[in-house]
Amino acid sequence: MFRIAFAVTAMFIAPAHAQDAASVDYVVSFDNAAHHEAEITVSFNNIGEAPLDMAMSRSSPGRYALHEFAKNIYALKAVDGAGRDLAITQTTPSSWRVAGHDGHVRASYTLYADRADGTYSQIDRTHAHLNMPATFLWARGFEDRPVTVSFSPPHRNWKVASQLIPTRRAMMFRARDLQHFMDSPVELSNFDMRQWRIGEGDNRQRIRLAIHHDGDTSDVDAFAEKAKKIVAEQIKLFGEAPEFDDGVYTFIADYLSYVANDGMEHRNSTILTNPETLYEDDTSQLDALSHEFLHAWNVERLRPATLEPFDFTRTNPTSSLWFAEGFTSYYGPLMVHRAGEASLDDYLKSLTRLLNAVVHSPGRNNASPMAMSLRAPFVDAATAIDPTNFANTFTSYYPYGAVTALALDLTMRQRFSDLTLDDYMRYMWREYGKLETPYTHDDLRNGLTAITGDADFAKDFFAHYIEDGDLPDLAMLLAQAGLKLGPENAGQAWLGRASFEQKGDAFVITVNTLKGSPLYIAGLERGDDVRRIGRLKIDNQRDWKRALKRHKPGETTTIDYTGRNGDHHAEITFIEDQTLEVVAFEDTDIELSDAQDAFRGAWLGDSTKDAE
Repeated sequence: MFRIAFAVTAMFIAPAHAQDAASVDYVVSFDNAAHHEAEITVSFNNIGEAPLDMAMSRSSPGRYALHEFAKNIYALKAVDGAGRDLAITQTTPSSWRVAGHDGHVRASYTLYADRADGTYSQIDRTHAHLNMPATFLWARGFEDRPVTVSFSPPHRNWKVASQLIPTRRAMMFRARDLQHFMDSPVELSNFDMRQWRIGEGDNRQRIRLAIHHDGDTSDVDAFAEKAKKIVAEQIKLFGEAPEFDDGVYTFIADYLSYVANDGMEHRNSTILTNPETLYEDDTSQLDALSHEFLHAWNVERLRPATLEPFDFTRTNPTSSLWFAEGFTSYYGPLMVHRAGEASLDDYLKSLTRLLNAVVHSPGRNNASPMAMSLRAPFVDAATAIDPTNFANTFTSYYPYGAVTALALDLTMRQRFSDLTLDDYMRYMWREYGKLETPYTHDDLRNGLTAITGDADFAKDFFAHYIEDGDLPDLAMLLAQAGLKLGPENAGQAWLGRASFEQKGDAFVITVNTLKGSPLYIAGLERGDDVRRIGRLKIDNQRDWKRALKRHKPGETTTIDYTGRNGDHHAEITFIEDQTLEVVAFEDTDIELSDAQDAFRGAWLGDSTKDAE
């Protein structure tokens, strides 16, 4: 089982001789950290006579696209057990062969790393943030061997945060095998750490929060108290905590101006990165923390069969991301609200963003949540230089799955006495996650049948809303909780969702116009410069807003724009602004009933009337 680097009691410490003849052994130093470099050596011993095939990973646990980590290693060399130089033949851009060895190979290389997020690595004077697939060369055929890694930090106050297993040597850690090693990110820095206990008796475990940041220790104290509440709320949701390997789970967080905004789950730890400090962001990092910790159940243990085992040499597609990521996205902010760390207004704003991302998305007409899940290799932090039409063809499985979860939760609360999505998640956890039995799509549908006792309901819901792209009457479902879903800007003129860039006096559309919108119908596209709407000259965002205010939905005027083939003049018809919002009845002229208040309290964990 996976383990945590902070487990320091005697029963968890590996013996001093953890490095043995059968292990794969890494040594890492950071003498040129100022220029984002690490020097890494790896020793493969007792490997027989066959050539050694080494590789850098092309994918990373929790990511679904290719990332070609080999591009950032160089100065690769190899020697045999006697120190004699060995020839290296590059067989692919990400793999190398070493022949003529004496049964022992020690390879060395330089790693360049300057992106801190859940996928890549960053090295500088302040820390070494290491995602293992982006950092370490490995060898085919030796994936089942134990691994050791020894660090030589440039500063004496640097510590290590990881789920790797510590040894008696201060900076040496070990892993059960390559899968464990690659799933165990490492942070070396002078971080702050807080910890607390969960569970009782034999179920007692430890949660650790390691934060590398530029703020005050009081910021970490406040954040840790909020994190405790969210952890407790998620344990309440599933009925129990996962059995963490060695009884420890670690949040590894970098809240620094020079990191990316990201989060990445691992079996007994998670990476959290945000370029704003805890104080600046007013602990809004809680949503990311909630999302990633929920993955300790949903994804890390309640896991799609199509992700087992993880292959580091290719993409790892699954049609279940609507559940694995989407349902997690639904529960992330909900857990923050139920824990009392987000107001009802804040939670409704998150619902509003969610619904606006899905309800009017043209991509929904193109593919279902299942089909969108299989497009993850093209969008999950994937990079390409050719433009795409994703604005019209893709709806992210994150919000798509989250809206599906919302619909299922509210429908179950409406249709079945005392049954909710929480019950479904607990069932799937008990039957699959806790036992670590990978599930299939049929298992997800059959689980809904089992918990509701209604096979027709489960079959119809999956057919309409998961295998197809339909949406139920969300306004009706939300009204049960005294929440109104409707237009945010009723009666206001609109030409469609669009983004612009100011280039001198040019006002240029920067993303593809959405199919069916007035801009799309009038022929405008990304790269076009909007010059005039009716008689009003358009030079900037203020002009655009003034033009919209001068008209009403249904009115037709002209639009002048410059495209690739010159100037164009077209008619354009305004529609009503389609932007949605979710507001509480008590903030409108609609009276909140006792039944609606009770429904909301049971769902969200709060009651307006109780607060009065």
